[in-house]
Amino acid sequence: MRRTELNILLASMLETHPGISDLVFSVGRPFQVDTYGELKIASVPPSVRALTRFQTEKIALNIIGGDRRLLRDLVTRGACDCSYALASGARFRVNVFKQRGNFAIIMRKMQDEMPTIESLGLQPVFREMCRERNGLILVTGATGSGKTTTLSAMLEEINATQAVHVVTLEDPIEFIHQHNRSTFNQREFGTDFPDFPSGLRSAMRQAPRVILVGEMRDRETVEIALTAAETGHLVLSTIHTINAGQSINRILGMFDRSEELQLRLRLSEMLRWVVSQRLAPKAGGGGRVLINEIMGSNLRTRESIALGEVEGRTFYEIIEAQAQYGWTTFDQSLHLAFGDGRITEETAQLYATNKARMTRYLDDYKKERGLAEDRPTGLRLDGLATAQPGAKSAGGASLLKSLKIGS
Repeated sequence: MRRTELNILLASMLETHPGISDLVFSVGRPFQVDTYGELKIASVPPSVRALTRFQTEKIALNIIGGDRRLLRDLVTRGACDCSYALASGARFRVNVFKQRGNFAIIMRKMQDEMPTIESLGLQPVFREMCRERNGLILVTGATGSGKTTTLSAMLEEINATQAVHVVTLEDPIEFIHQHNRSTFNQREFGTDFPDFPSGLRSAMRQAPRVILVGEMRDRETVEIALTAAETGHLVLSTIHTINAGQSINRILGMFDRSEELQLRLRLSEMLRWVVSQRLAPKAGGGGRVLINEIMGSNLRTRESIALGEVEGRTFYEIIEAQAQYGWTTFDQSLHLAFGDGRITEETAQLYATNKARMTRYLDDYKKERGLAEDRPTGLRLDGLATAQPGAKSAGGASLLKSLKIGS
């Protein structure tokens, strides 16, 4: 397979289904695409019922294109990351990896349009985040939850409202920001800098006001990012965790136990916002809904970061109490999405953090709108329950008379 043939194949796969986010190539499986979170077969020529190891290797090598760094990473680390573009303008973030001695490829399709706070339907509190002058903002979530897209929308808000210098360190560059009020310098891992720690050190000497670090991958990157935040920069980054508490623990886990107290104090002072994301299936199908947990910084959160969570001082409880300021738990976001008809009751229960609390949310919502179902309580009237059909017991008759039933 030549690269021109590969390009035709990729373009054809993109046209097979709506809402495609990923192209998947794996030995023993046909060409597949991920559409709205579900894998589907991409029926394109040439018809392939099961890819062979030779075919996936040829696809991988065509994508890598003889890049020595990528080949070295693939051989020594078992995986490599790169970008790939078609003449049509479609761009991909690619991960080539080895599994059971074979090559596999995942190609994440990058969005064509620059995301904005409005287009993503993000809460107004995101504009408040963009006005921060310094500190650390984390966007967290599982792979494919839209972390990079959210960060790009925040950078575009800064671009439209502030005359500042923005330096980004990305792997790879997904959204190309045009200069507006801000000046952007976007650097790509492997091409413009060798690793995130050295790239971040260099960025601090490039007079930025805002620094985007694609991912907090290791202790050294976290250390330099915190230093950058402490020296007056606004640092935005991602981390693969599912909520605010786990994000704090993941960062702490990168350091020695003896450094924990000092690190907690630094985080309590520098961490401005933690946004955690999940994508839930939209009611009726045909898409997914962004569900957020948003935690800001106040006296209670700083105390919980510095001293740790305890009963009565958990991040969940603190966030829940600050809803009036735009903070939200996953359960509150799910409740709102259910109320708006964007997700089903089953989805709200499935994605809930606190199942019992979600049940109360949903019951209260249905009661307010007269949708509550009459559920059997298990209570019964002894006199009526023991009476024979067609007869009334003394106790039952007395009760029926007091209720003026049957008199």
